[in-house]
Amino acid sequence: MDASPAAGGSRPNRAALLTVTCLGQFMVLLDNTIVGAALPDMQHRLHTQLTGLQWIVDAYVLLVAMLLLSGGIFADRFGRKRVYLTGVAVFTAASVLCALAPSLGWLVAGRVLQGIGAAALSPASLALLATAHPVPQERIKAIGLWAGLSGIGLAAGPVAGGVLTDAFGWPAIFLVNLPIGVVLLLLGLRHLGESRNPSASAIDIPGTVLSVLGVGALTYGLIEGGARGWTAPVILGSFTAAAMLLAAFVAVEARRSAPMLPLRLFRQRLFTVSNTAMVVVGFALMGSSFFFSQFFVYVQGSSILRAGLQTLPVSLAMVVVSPYAGRLAARYGFRIVVTTGLALAGLGLLALGMVHADTGYGNVWWRLGVVGTGFALTLSPLTGAAIQAVSPQEGGLASGISGTTRQIGAVLGVAVLGAVVRTRQSSGASFETGLNSAFLTAGTLTLVTAVFTGLWLARSKPAEASPAPQRFTDPDAVTISNEASTNSR
Repeated sequence: MDASPAAGGSRPNRAALLTVTCLGQFMVLLDNTIVGAALPDMQHRLHTQLTGLQWIVDAYVLLVAMLLLSGGIFADRFGRKRVYLTGVAVFTAASVLCALAPSLGWLVAGRVLQGIGAAALSPASLALLATAHPVPQERIKAIGLWAGLSGIGLAAGPVAGGVLTDAFGWPAIFLVNLPIGVVLLLLGLRHLGESRNPSASAIDIPGTVLSVLGVGALTYGLIEGGARGWTAPVILGSFTAAAMLLAAFVAVEARRSAPMLPLRLFRQRLFTVSNTAMVVVGFALMGSSFFFSQFFVYVQGSSILRAGLQTLPVSLAMVVVSPYAGRLAARYGFRIVVTTGLALAGLGLLALGMVHADTGYGNVWWRLGVVGTGFALTLSPLTGAAIQAVSPQEGGLASGISGTTRQIGAVLGVAVLGAVVRTRQSSGASFETGLNSAFLTAGTLTLVTAVFTGLWLARSKPAEASPAPQRFTDPDAVTISNEASTNSR
C-alpha cells in the first residue's frame, strides 16, 4: 500500500501538482520534436554527417527506452517527489550541457544524460498525479488533463525549434529547458508531497544493464555499419555482442522472481501482437520524422524556420486525433482501429516516398497529415490492447512495457532508415533518392504490420497474476486504460 502524500490532498495542492507534472511532461515531449527541426543546423555547425545526427537522436531515445520501466520502480521505492525532482534536475543540467557542447561527442553525452533524466521524470510525474487522486473518476480526469496539456509539447516542438534555431542557432532549443526546469524545481520543492510504495518490486539491475548494453550494441552496429562497412570487424563484433547480451537478458529475466520484463506476459497473443505492432509504430514514426526537416531543407531548399512549420501537419494531426482513438477502440474494437491507423500511416509514408524537389507543398502537407492521423489511431489502442491482455493488477506494468517497445522501435527506426539512406548514397544515389527509399521502406513495413494486426490482434484471456500496484509509465495508456477494462471486442 502506498504511503500517504506528506503534503495532503487539498485543492490548491492538487492544482499545483497538476501544473508541475504537466509542465515536466511538456518539457520532455517538447524535446521529442524540437530537436528534429534543428538537425540541419547541427549538421552545418558541428560539421557532422548523417551518422552524427543519428547519434544525437538515438543517444536520448535509447536511454529513455531502456530505463523507462526502472524509472517507475525507482519512483515507487525511493519516493516519487524525490525521483521526479532528480529527473528534472538531471534533464535541465543535461540540456545546458547540450547547449554548451563544443563538439558532437559532448552533445551526444548531454543527450545521454537527458535520456536518463527523462526516464526518471516521466513515470514519476504520472505516479505523483495518480497517487494524489485516489478516487478513480478524479484520477481519470486528472490524468486526461496531464496527457492533453503536456501533449501540446509535441505540436509546439517543430515551430519552436524552427523559430529558435533560425534566430539563435541550435543551442537555443536546449537552453529553453533551463527556465522551465528552474521553475519546476522551485514549485516542486514547495508544493509536491512525498509518497512511495514500500512494497514495490525490487530493482532489476542485471536486466537493466543487459538491456541497455544489448540494444546499445545493436544500435551502434546499425548506425555505424553504413559508414564503416557492414563487414568491418567492429560492426560484426557489435552485432555479435548484441546477440549475446540480449540472449543473456532473456535468460536472466526468465530466472528472476521480479523481472523488469516478465516474459510470461508474452504467452498472451494479444500482448505479443500489440507490442510487436508498437515496435513498428515507433520504428516508422520516429524513423521517418527524423528526416522530415532534412527533406524540406536539403531537398526542397526551405529555411529552417519554414521547414519547422512545414512539418507541423504530422504533430497537429496526432494532437487532434489522439483523444478520439481510445473512444473509437472502445466502440469498434482494437483490431479495426489499429489496422485502419496502420494502413493510413503506411499509405501516407508510401506517398511521401514519391515526393520530389519540385513537388509543391500543397501536394505534400496532406501526406504528412495522413501519416500523423494514422499513427494517432494506433498509439493508445495498442497500449489498451496490451493492458487488456494481462490481469487488472498488472495494467500499469503493461502500459510501461508498451511505451518501452515503442521507444525501442524508435531507436531502431532512426538507425535502420538512416542506414538505408546512407547505403543508397554510397551506391551513387542522391540524398533525395535515399530519402524516398527510407519512406518507402517505412511505409511498406507499416502496411505489412497492418495485415498482421488485422489477422492476429484479437482478444485473449488475461494472464493470471498476484495483486500488485499499478504503475503507469507511459502517457499513451491514459486515454485507453479505462476503456480497455470494458472493451469486449
